[in-house]
Amino acid sequence: MRHFYTLLMFALLLTGCKERNVPGNNNNGAGSEANQKANTFFDNIYEEELNFYPMGKSYLGRKEDNDKWDDLSEAHAEKVQQFYKDVLKRLETEVDYNALDGDAKLSYKLFKKDYENRIADHKYRHNDYPVNQMFGLHAEVPSFLISIHNIDNETDAKAYITRLNGVPAMFKELETGLEKRAANGVIPPKFVFGRVLDDCKNIISGFPLEKTENNNAIYADFEKKVKALDIAEDAKKDLIGQCATALEEQVKPAYKGLISYLSQLQKKATKDDGVWKFKNGAAYFNNQLNRMTTTGLTADEIHQIGLDEVKRIHGEMETIMKATGFKGSLQEFFKFMREDKQFYYPNTEKGKADYMEKATAIIDEMKGKLDELFITKPKADMIVKAVEKYREKSAGKAFYNSPAEDGSRPGIYYANTYNMEDMPIYQMEALAYHEGIPGHHMQLSIAQEKDGLPKFRRFGGDYTAYVEGWALYTEYLPKEIGFYKDPYSDFGRLAMELWRACRLVVDTGIHSKKWTREEGIEFYSTNTPNSMGDVVKMVERHIVMPGQATAYKIGMIKILELRDMAKEKLGDKFDIKDFHEVVLTNGALPLDVLEDLVNDYIASKS
Repeated sequence: MRHFYTLLMFALLLTGCKERNVPGNNNNGAGSEANQKANTFFDNIYEEELNFYPMGKSYLGRKEDNDKWDDLSEAHAEKVQQFYKDVLKRLETEVDYNALDGDAKLSYKLFKKDYENRIADHKYRHNDYPVNQMFGLHAEVPSFLISIHNIDNETDAKAYITRLNGVPAMFKELETGLEKRAANGVIPPKFVFGRVLDDCKNIISGFPLEKTENNNAIYADFEKKVKALDIAEDAKKDLIGQCATALEEQVKPAYKGLISYLSQLQKKATKDDGVWKFKNGAAYFNNQLNRMTTTGLTADEIHQIGLDEVKRIHGEMETIMKATGFKGSLQEFFKFMREDKQFYYPNTEKGKADYMEKATAIIDEMKGKLDELFITKPKADMIVKAVEKYREKSAGKAFYNSPAEDGSRPGIYYANTYNMEDMPIYQMEALAYHEGIPGHHMQLSIAQEKDGLPKFRRFGGDYTAYVEGWALYTEYLPKEIGFYKDPYSDFGRLAMELWRACRLVVDTGIHSKKWTREEGIEFYSTNTPNSMGDVVKMVERHIVMPGQATAYKIGMIKILELRDMAKEKLGDKFDIKDFHEVVLTNGALPLDVLEDLVNDYIASKS
């Protein structure tokens, strides 16, 4: 089920800088009537589609429809599908491709291909797991209300309460969708249910839902936001009381109902982990790989690339290991790095606070180096934040949320401090660069703030290989300007790249070669220094998000290939800032389109 807000995920320093004329970052003919008409069309369609998704509006920081949840019904999905088909018909009649020039032609091609893909993917809409240990509406409700639903006045507070009262209806639609999937054999593996059920129970814990001194996470959020309003105390008290009532009478029963349904569905679950078990599993996985990598690489080819990269990175790690003076095998060095206490903050409140302070310092230091690498830099600020208590147990180790469209909410780099043994000190640099600066925050914010691009390119662009490939590339990039001075930290960088190389092997292993969850765990634990907690979470992520994790390394490899090609062909004319300008200022792109833009850049400089 496609949700608009999933395209806004993963999303500073204000530095005035005049843009240079860099090929690939141009709007040749942007002022022409045809181009203006095309961009108006693209933006109008973006707004029309946004009307299908109230939560998408909230992610952008907009207030209209902020008392509604997204519609999960099958009827709504069919309505959206018809909208996609109508859009393509309108594109042919309302926009003359041959009259376009410059960047407008690229926008046309991207727009058309995107909608064609959406229509083609409709047949796979029930092949996903809308409730799993990684994400889903059960976890999205509190996360969304706490992190996205701002309360700036009494109207916003009432909209928050209306959303609480709307949870039961939304969960009924969710259960209907789960039942439809189950009828087709699309049921999550057994391990998923325990994680999800624990999360659901945790979400409805705390006062006023239980007799305890600890407040429920949603209640605490609402109370804090309302108390900060400049309104009468009686009005605040009344709103807080309405929130408590909604939680007790609507939200808690909705979660209880979902828990009951999932407990029954759990009895039908098996230990088969790959999507090969679906009726159309092979075709679905091939489609996933195509969408995630934006290449025609097969599962076997991706699997072999992963094996080759694992071997190469192991060799570079052995060099660092010897430089540290360690005596023993690489696997023994992995064990040392995994277990020695010097590489971890203590799993205490102070240890967690120290980690967050250091992560912030790493980001701040990198901010001071951006002028060496980039022309365009984000206007939006970015903060570092610990994953909230209610979801830290099952959430990933780190992730990023984009800033609001109007700048009212900064970008957020989330670090998960639930178990400090999953957050080694030697990986802190690479993790911060990937999720924050110069990784996701740079890429997503620059695109979002780019004047001249239609909105679907500024805020959309569902191209995981580009988005995650860039973030992985930016783990390596700081090494070229003097970061990773500590050999253990440089080892951490390689460990994270190795982690992504292993993903190519295990993801395709599970979904194409019928590996079990245990075989995936064994491959990671043998070939990486990561903790068992890391390993288990990643293998379980592969299982519920088929193909997604292959995008990172494929994207990074392509960006480095394009950079090497530009360096070789341009020689002294190559400028890293110009290269990054081409890569970053066109929004997210399929890798073949990115290659075309880099070739244009090379030709213009030659």
